[in-house]
Amino acid sequence: MPRAKRGVKARRRRNKILKMAKGYRGGKSRLIRTATEMVHKALQYSYRDRKVRKRKFRSLWNIRIGVAAKNCGSSYSKLIGALKKANIGLDRKILAELAVHDPEGFKKVVEVSKGASE
Repeated sequence: MPRAKRGVKARRRRNKILKMAKGYRGGKSRLIRTATEMVHKALQYSYRDRKVRKRKFRSLWNIRIGVAAKNCGSSYSKLIGALKKANIGLDRKILAELAVHDPEGFKKVVEVSKGASE
């Protein structure tokens, strides 16, 4: 049986890696072995950081809600507790958007939650 050299398949696989490594500095974008290592590491980082991004946004929303709650005479934890008791189903993302773009609407939400929790 003749020897199979995988010419086209191997070249296609290498080109795919090199295309993903485009923009890397030095041999990391031109040498297949280092490019493979760097692409593999970059994919690991991107997988990890998709989770980190969600974490960071949630903490940003919490900070924004806390500052807006302070301006309305409440605290973050009291506000969240009051919202839960009042069965107001706004999540933190929407509350943060209200706090930044519609402070009057946020104040009304705080007042409603305070009234319902008392």
